[in-house]
Amino acid sequence: MRVLVVEDNERLAQLVADGLQRRGFSCDIAPCLADADDAIASAIYDAIILDLGLPDGDGIDWLTARRRHRQVPPAIIQTARGALEDRVTGLDAGADDYVVKPVELDELAARIRALLRRPGPRAQTMLEAGILQFDTTSRIAHCSGRQMELSRREADLLELLMRRAGTVVHRDAIEHAIYNFNEPVTPNAVEAAISRLRRKLDDVGAGGCLHTIRGIGYMLRDNGN
Repeated sequence: MRVLVVEDNERLAQLVADGLQRRGFSCDIAPCLADADDAIASAIYDAIILDLGLPDGDGIDWLTARRRHRQVPPAIIQTARGALEDRVTGLDAGADDYVVKPVELDELAARIRALLRRPGPRAQTMLEAGILQFDTTSRIAHCSGRQMELSRREADLLELLMRRAGTVVHRDAIEHAIYNFNEPVTPNAVEAAISRLRRKLDDVGAGGCLHTIRGIGYMLRDNGN
């Protein structure tokens, strides 16, 4: 699961991002609303952690406008404003949850997971492609009942391929999906990630389902043929 942390306090933003990454999330940081807009335009996020007092505007106004004009990912406001009136305003503006700083990272991670389990027009949480199953909430994959041992990045890669099973996923789309904006990416990083995932698919009897489309990208075929 990929999360965007919109927070202008550099130290706090990094603490939140690092803590969530240790708990299985992939995180990007946006220190202002303009950067948040750019991030949302270039990557797909499962959730947003949104501060309110930002250098280029108020998070409430930003969230209200985004909810009015287009769908945005589920949003959790994380702010020092703890008055009842502030919480009501935030939720009425379109926030899916509201937490007051400081918040324990275990609780924040649990709130994100709970948010993504809610019914509604969200991405499905259980993916299936042939003999493969992937729970996007627990980040656990199974093949014919056998659990796969996946790193966070391997789980992100498998989720992407399963969501688009039967279609070619371009190499650039994979790079944007599994690497954070601030991570250095070597020229063969995607190929190495694919190779590691392919070996683990082979180990659980799903060999042959992951195909290389030379010069374009990769495709997961649910029948393994």
